[in-house]
Amino acid sequence: MKILIINNLASGQYDTAIYDFIRSAARDGDEICLRNTDGTTPISALIEDARTFDRVVAAGGDGTVACVMYALRYSGIPVLPFPSGTANLLSMNLQNPEEPHALAALLRDGRILDFDMGEISTENDSRGFAIMAGSGYDATLMATAAPGKHALGSMAYFLAASVNLLPQRSDIKLTIDGVSYETKGIGIVLVNFSKITAELSITHVNQPRDGMLDVVVLKAKSAFDLLPSIFAALLDVDGKFPDRGDALDIYSGREITVEADPAFLIEHDGEPTELSTPYTVRVLPAASRLVVSDDAVKLFE
Repeated sequence: MKILIINNLASGQYDTAIYDFIRSAARDGDEICLRNTDGTTPISALIEDARTFDRVVAAGGDGTVACVMYALRYSGIPVLPFPSGTANLLSMNLQNPEEPHALAALLRDGRILDFDMGEISTENDSRGFAIMAGSGYDATLMATAAPGKHALGSMAYFLAASVNLLPQRSDIKLTIDGVSYETKGIGIVLVNFSKITAELSITHVNQPRDGMLDVVVLKAKSAFDLLPSIFAALLDVDGKFPDRGDALDIYSGREITVEADPAFLIEHDGEPTELSTPYTVRVLPAASRLVVSDDAVKLFE
């Protein structure tokens, strides 16, 4: 087997489990190519010849994995997410193992499924996301949490929420598959995989293979107004509590344009950016081929 590993040295808390993975995965005759970046070398430069490999392993946080997935969209090359970031939400949604020896076994014996991705485009830039992208409140949280992620892990997100209790509220215009909506709120979240930290599900149904994206409008006036929606998500563990309360409006669509006044900053898969509204998001159906566990097949096939 010919395996390419893209390893983000700057992800998470500097986990070295990728080297245990390599030792466990290696078999006679294999070629395993490890390429590293600390953020200086762009991932796009490391993956130009990825289509000549049998498997690509994306080792890092969700942003790293999504960048690899987007670069290989519609290539048919199976990608194994290797969770070494802060939250590792994609692996959690897929119910893939996190232990390196179990992931080494999954590399060869795992199932293959195709999943949707999202593509977010501004006037001069386009980027892909695997889990979700957003603007406004969640982008502010990601930017606030970023400096503390290495030291604090997931706790950095909770601390960021505690210092952003009264976020900016804007006039929002959404155009979803040609239909326009106007409202006010503190942010927009575009959802492919629905589960976030602590396995809370933002939307009731997790359908990353349906050719659609969920569009969540955070209508709250403050962070406190989101608490009933969080409580509803906690109750929805058995799939029998679909209501998320009055603080959220939820739509779905294939192409979504977002405008906001004042403008919102944008994040994708936990990565803060300097990009801002307006932007357009479209779904890329079955764009990414992933190596997954039997549990993921039971959930999504």
